[in-house]
Amino acid sequence: MAKRISLHEFQAGLARRLAGAQDNRASALLAVQAGKRNWLVDLTEAGEILAVPPLAPVPLAQSWFRGLASVRGNLFGVVDFAAFHDDLPIAPVGHARLLLVGVRHNQNCALLVTRALGLRSIEDFEPVPTHADADRPWIGEQVQDAYGNAWTRLKVADLLNHARFLDAAQS
Repeated sequence: MAKRISLHEFQAGLARRLAGAQDNRASALLAVQAGKRNWLVDLTEAGEILAVPPLAPVPLAQSWFRGLASVRGNLFGVVDFAAFHDDLPIAPVGHARLLLVGVRHNQNCALLVTRALGLRSIEDFEPVPTHADADRPWIGEQVQDAYGNAWTRLKVADLLNHARFLDAAQS
């Protein structure tokens, strides 16, 4: 016969499990590569990641603004995240992916990245002392993994609100 528990015990247990699940999600990071740089995006900030659909070019736009992509009938502006950081442009084929970062902030924006590298935990990294870059406030904490690989935490909201990022028009 099944063990009977009170409603109060059930609710307390459920609350503990939900709190634990939220703590794990808050410490989880999505790892992506864009050009030569490895990035970590908080799962709470990361949106969907998907294969690169056909891109419609936009005339008179910056070279790092790759165009528009239709994702389930919604248009997303696509930024080549490597080219945005003065690296070589990413070919939108093979392992390349779109990271829909603006959805949470009510912006239809996607970052074109070289590849998705999976989920990581913040506990897998050690901080590296660096100084803040006033010109690029979206560049967060610098960390390294157990193999000595350098990683950069991406501050999505700071990126999406930066004047340089918002001005994709060719000068």
